[in-house]
Amino acid sequence: MRSPAGKLLLALVAAAIGLSGSLATTAVAQIAYTPCAGTNDFGCGHLTVPLDPSGATPGAITLAIRRHLAPTGDAKSAVIALAGGPGQAAIPFAEEFSELLGSILATRDLIVYDQRGTGLSHPLSCHGFESPRAYSSFGALIAACGEQIGAERAFYTTPDSVADIEAIRVAGGYEKLVLYGTSYGTKVALEYAQEHPEHVEALILDSVVTPGGPEPLDRPTLAAVPRILRQLCARGACAEITPDPVRDLARLVQRMRRGPVVGRVISDRGRPHQVRISSDELLEILLAGDFDPILRAEFIAAVRGGASGDSAALARLIARAESGGESESNEDIDVPLYYATTCEEQDFPWSRTASPRMRIAQAAAQLDALPASSLAPFTAANALALSDIPTCAFWPFATPAPPVLNEPLPNVPTLIFSGADDLRTPTSGAHAVAAQIPDAHVLIVPNTGHSVLTTEPTKCAREALHAQFAGKPIVRCPTGPASPLFEPTPLPPEHLSAVTPTHGYRGRTGRTLHAIKLTLADFTRQFLLALLEKLGTGHAPSLSSLSTGGLRAGWAQFSAGGLRFHGYTYIPGVTLSGVVKAGSAKLLIGGSTAAHGTLRLGSHRKLVGELGGEHVRLASGSSGGGATIARAHADQLDLTRPGMRARMPVTLARLEDQLGLLPAGLGEDLSALPYLWSLRFEAGL
Repeated sequence: MRSPAGKLLLALVAAAIGLSGSLATTAVAQIAYTPCAGTNDFGCGHLTVPLDPSGATPGAITLAIRRHLAPTGDAKSAVIALAGGPGQAAIPFAEEFSELLGSILATRDLIVYDQRGTGLSHPLSCHGFESPRAYSSFGALIAACGEQIGAERAFYTTPDSVADIEAIRVAGGYEKLVLYGTSYGTKVALEYAQEHPEHVEALILDSVVTPGGPEPLDRPTLAAVPRILRQLCARGACAEITPDPVRDLARLVQRMRRGPVVGRVISDRGRPHQVRISSDELLEILLAGDFDPILRAEFIAAVRGGASGDSAALARLIARAESGGESESNEDIDVPLYYATTCEEQDFPWSRTASPRMRIAQAAAQLDALPASSLAPFTAANALALSDIPTCAFWPFATPAPPVLNEPLPNVPTLIFSGADDLRTPTSGAHAVAAQIPDAHVLIVPNTGHSVLTTEPTKCAREALHAQFAGKPIVRCPTGPASPLFEPTPLPPEHLSAVTPTHGYRGRTGRTLHAIKLTLADFTRQFLLALLEKLGTGHAPSLSSLSTGGLRAGWAQFSAGGLRFHGYTYIPGVTLSGVVKAGSAKLLIGGSTAAHGTLRLGSHRKLVGELGGEHVRLASGSSGGGATIARAHADQLDLTRPGMRARMPVTLARLEDQLGLLPAGLGEDLSALPYLWSLRFEAGL
């Protein structure tokens, strides 16, 4: 996320509420709640607040609010849950907030509201985003958007949201507030605490944006890249991939300075197409990994291959990243509000009176003056492209540059969560805020990126949250990989001669047999990723709709007749074709370098047959071990957190039936993947 900095002078909320005669009523219990449609847990209400909290400009905004009453019914304090962005609506997550907070709400109300300009609270909109092709550039669209919003674009900053929170507190009759913010929401929470410390019971800060942040040149993010890459390779996880992932990335970025790398992607129906990959896209993939750790798991080997001239895995990674998307960026974000807040509040390194072109030049000069080591392995050009500078340079500013303020933070009970792998809001920001709050506790959560409480793979952060409010000690999160699915994937061999023969076999036959096992392993991972992608849409796909392309060529699919391979290729010169059905299998091994032959389903679901005229047997790596490993990892996963709900019990049951028909070396690999098992357990299968 990137969120605003700076302040406006705030009047007392009571005076602000009395700004327009129609609002001059008592501030206590002004919000009338009625039962929300479709739920008995929340009441729906609205509160009208001044457009300009200072009182200088007329106008009003109506905030949409949801309230979950404490069991006592007369709570004097409330938890206010703040979403990220800026521009993310909070009301769609009301149920998740309630579930997450649990016992904390035993004596407190929960208030969830869409911040001004988002969701149901006077959302901002611009015609340009409906027909962007009508504009010569995105910058021209942003300029037109600002002009369309008009003079009121000055009133969608953090201080305005702070004034709204105080208005909600007064109107709700609360003495104290617990402010729970995620990402940009932490900035709003901290600024409220600065303005109204006497009304703050506690702060829950998840993925911290510092009060003066975010840094407009994104230096903390870029500085965190080498650390996070090396974390991915901790405990020898990259021993067979690379000795130094940071050096690989630097080599690839340097290569891309001469132009994009061209790679070939195979579609889920086996059709090849080319993609052009730039260093800016590498950085975007790393950021997308904040919400998708599987992307980062594939990043190390893909970059190593790209740096060595083999772009196949990198092209596949780019294609998958483009088809996936990012949670915070795509879910309930009001884009005009994002720019109204970000552009007005960030202290960009330029003069607001300069032309857009001159602003960009001024910012670029600042970046060029930085030591190259502060941005490495990326460059000043990457930092410029990542930032909001190229866009906000075109924004028609309605306010002066924000003043540099260093107001102290109040010493209130504060629990700060930081994902160890978070690039958007790195742990450096969490420690900086904690240093200003003597009684703050920082919990670093391993194997987690952005928005810790909703993306962590274990229950560590949630347990710490409840321990904080129960007066119990907070336990440090265990280190180590949370799931085999998040560990770096193998480096794809560029040719069959790079594959070691399977134990007990020699020469081309042994290499081909090992290549088949590697190919099946690649298929199982890609198939599961396709399944998870379908699951993420909230729809229940049938197995017959699932298919995936090979790394080099071909494809595989589930169909009514079983699992079919169509020239599926992971290693150049080794192709896999044929069908796996109930109780039978026939796989044809071909390709320019492979030992040709046929494999069938033998006893104990092992693949047996002939390759290059030699009898072979492909045994699984273990007998039943895959399921045991899967259950062990599933026990470590948090299967109760919001968003981890089984949507497809019928489809999963069918999948289990299909897995039982596959050769052990394939079926166990699939069942050992913990995400599949976590969904299976949730469905009670």
